[in-house]
Amino acid sequence: MTHPIEQLAAMYGIGRSYHDWRGELREISVESQAAILAALGVDTTDEHATESAASQCETIRWTRLVPGVVVTHVEQPPEIPVAVSRELGARSLAWTLTLESGEVQQGSVELAQLRILEEGTPGERDYLRYSLELPSLPLGYHDFEAKLDSGLSAQSRIIVAPATCYEPPNIAAGERIWGIAVQLYTLRSKRNWGIGDFGDLRELIRLAAPFGCQLIGLNPLHALAPANPSHISPYSPSNRLFLNVLYISVPDVAEFAACEAARQRVAERDFQALLEDLRATSNVDYVRVAAAKFEILRMLYAHFRSEHLARATTRAAQFRAFVAAKGRSLELHAIYDALDAHLRMQGPQYWGWPSWPEDYADPSSSAVARFARERAEDVGYFLYLQWLAAEQLAAAQREAHACGMSLGLYGDVAVGANPGGSETWANRRLYVQGASVGAPPDALALKGQDWGVPPQDPNELRVQQYRPFTELMRNNMQHVSALRLDHVMSLYRLWWVPRGYSSKDGAYVHYPVDELIAVLALESQRSKCLVIGEDLGTVPEFMTRAMERSRMYHYKVLLFEQAPDGRFKPPSAYVRSALAVVTTHDLPTLRGWWEARDIELRARLDLYPNEEFKEQARARRETDRRHLLQALVDAGLWHWQPDQPLPQYSAALSRAVHAFLGMSNASIALIQIEDLIGMTDPVNVPGTDTEHANWQRKVALETAEIFARDDVREILDGMDRARRGENPNA
Repeated sequence: MTHPIEQLAAMYGIGRSYHDWRGELREISVESQAAILAALGVDTTDEHATESAASQCETIRWTRLVPGVVVTHVEQPPEIPVAVSRELGARSLAWTLTLESGEVQQGSVELAQLRILEEGTPGERDYLRYSLELPSLPLGYHDFEAKLDSGLSAQSRIIVAPATCYEPPNIAAGERIWGIAVQLYTLRSKRNWGIGDFGDLRELIRLAAPFGCQLIGLNPLHALAPANPSHISPYSPSNRLFLNVLYISVPDVAEFAACEAARQRVAERDFQALLEDLRATSNVDYVRVAAAKFEILRMLYAHFRSEHLARATTRAAQFRAFVAAKGRSLELHAIYDALDAHLRMQGPQYWGWPSWPEDYADPSSSAVARFARERAEDVGYFLYLQWLAAEQLAAAQREAHACGMSLGLYGDVAVGANPGGSETWANRRLYVQGASVGAPPDALALKGQDWGVPPQDPNELRVQQYRPFTELMRNNMQHVSALRLDHVMSLYRLWWVPRGYSSKDGAYVHYPVDELIAVLALESQRSKCLVIGEDLGTVPEFMTRAMERSRMYHYKVLLFEQAPDGRFKPPSAYVRSALAVVTTHDLPTLRGWWEARDIELRARLDLYPNEEFKEQARARRETDRRHLLQALVDAGLWHWQPDQPLPQYSAALSRAVHAFLGMSNASIALIQIEDLIGMTDPVNVPGTDTEHANWQRKVALETAEIFARDDVREILDGMDRARRGENPNA
């Protein structure tokens, strides 16, 4: 017999079981389900509370006249479910539809003429749910209002979506392209200020394009916390709607050339010495980089205020147009950054909005409004920084297209936002603070993972008519031609870890996947942006089919593309609708993998449950290396016999591996910039925080030095030939 808590959990989309990475069925405990319900604000402390919560959930499903949002496809006439209590005695319904274009349509219908979908008796009242069919509508977001002759009315948002996401014409026609993936902060140059920036991105584009490179893949560029530069993970951002302002190239800001004070300060001996020191470090020194950049950016903002805002120049008008276009979300983000900076100066007790005084923790409070008025200059400064960052990112995309890249920039969206950041502060009802997102135990993290970011409440997401998701996709697609969704399974389900529980004791919570994909497809088509879903790990077959139906591209990692017997899949086995890479930011570099340095690193970090697991990893790696070399031999890219010893890592081996990837059927192939020069230290080690210097390590060479090397040019040439269907060994 099903436990009452399990029944209630099912109403909220909480799973009862799942198949783990080994394919074994795992049951979710009632205790874990109850903890997740508690995080959602649902009381299950006793049988009466559980029954009451279930009854309330069913009542809410019936008592709204029309749903808050209806999602349909353009080839289907919208069908609106209308729930009417018999007690009302209503006979007819009038409706008004305001299209996104502003056009207004109206109509009325007798309820008796409508098809009945179902009957129900929530709270001992009889309800009928009818089907109201509307005329076919154009793509977009439309406002709908229904009103019964009894006086009851309700509003809904109708989202009409295309069937599929956007595919660039050259890729849809079968062209296979390649690119280079970078963590932007890792780039070195003689001109940056100790961190890779948008100026470095433009240099990379100019250097890579002549080799046939068609896109540059980037880490998430989401806004972090300017007042806390030591918080550095791009996958735990303050706000995914906006940009990390540390990526601003200060000398490329228009005001820099005109601001004598700023240029004099930068030219001073101590400042130049600081910049030289910041460039020389092996890891990004975020705190000192931020201090240097913000010192000068403050000066540039003062210049902008006096020379542009005060004089209402064309540049001032461009700034104001940007702020107006981004709306309330940008305003709140700038207010947050100003508040965060103000409160952190008062002491370490303030680390984010959950620690703030109660009046400031609510973005709609009068205290926050008063702060924004009194500190308008500070708020304006953070608006200005976002504008500069957006300007420079847009310039990089224009540079890519001017250099002949068919796609240009390829962005990345993190799966969630930091619990103390501006995104969660600005929309507190949407984010569940009593749980965090993670992953159950798998081959990469045998103890499970807790990523420390709060999940979105799927029911609240529908209540808000998918507006947060729409804005997230739209903002992130604005200046890129391809976008990767980190952990794409989040559209279908997320592993929630209740507060106080270990990662392995979480549960999957399901999301309205079809409706989210519909919104994604609409924004993709409007932005002409290809969508790639990061579908590594345990992927339900349902999600795979949904991706294929919607033309969302898969994410294939060569190191994981193995048959059941361990042999690596040949290039012909890769699906066309995919982006393929050798390795990723969460995996060892190619050289690190070949030399098993990641196994030693994970052992030093105590990430193996016991010695047996470590030795199994060693043995498996030896076998995998042989399988990979045999795959290269089979593809005509290497000469080796199984009875011979394995070769040492070399640039020639890297060229062969990347040519193998280039020969694949996948439409897009990416080379990690670290693998061009044989680096060993990984970008990130999953399951660690301060134990490893995650998100800090720079590329070993300046970008110009990398592209000047003969061995790098050989790797790029091999990839380009393979992509064009030529013999990479020619």
